[in-house]
Amino acid sequence: MIHFLYGDDLSKKPFLTHSMFTDRAEQFRDRLGWDVAVNAQGEERDEYDSLNPLYVIVANEHGLHEASMRLLPTVGRTMVNDHFMHITNDVKIQSPIIWECTRFCVSPGAKPNASAKLMAAGAKVMQEFSVEHYVGVFDRKMLPVYRFIGSVPTVVGWSQSETNKIGVGLWEFNAEEYNRLLSDVGMSLAEMELYFVNSGLVEDLPNEPKTLVA
Repeated sequence: MIHFLYGDDLSKKPFLTHSMFTDRAEQFRDRLGWDVAVNAQGEERDEYDSLNPLYVIVANEHGLHEASMRLLPTVGRTMVNDHFMHITNDVKIQSPIIWECTRFCVSPGAKPNASAKLMAAGAKVMQEFSVEHYVGVFDRKMLPVYRFIGSVPTVVGWSQSETNKIGVGLWEFNAEEYNRLLSDVGMSLAEMELYFVNSGLVEDLPNEPKTLVA
């Protein structure tokens, strides 16, 4: 199952939410060695989780987290503009057609196609909200995951550290890639549409949703 949930609505899915934040702790603190805050419940949360972002979450048959990402429009506060402009040569990335994608997380027990499902769901958000690019901060260790999915970012820049190299990248989706991702995970356009419609986000869409072109 795929969920599209704003931060204010996470409380409606407490088990899914808790498993997402604990998987984030395991990935970013334990596996990648990032300096992140983990609360007493074992959940990794930061200041951007309090900004009511849009979460895209792939859940397993038990309703627990398999993969997720966090999305914020760049017209507001974002991690890349607040903390990583040294990587972008002090250029602020801010546009209504660019959203920030952070905390791309995959559970250790996720099915092999969970990441591709997540990327396909992310493309659905782009299509519906007229977003042309995602910008994201990522660890160099995630590049093999992106290559496996077939969606490698255009790298804007890298940090100077060689021991914990962080990059800023741009992802662009089009209809051809979206259809390929859906085919890879055995999902139809209608099925993804149903997940999105059932999320209740339709009323938040711009007046003229964009159709991605190949």
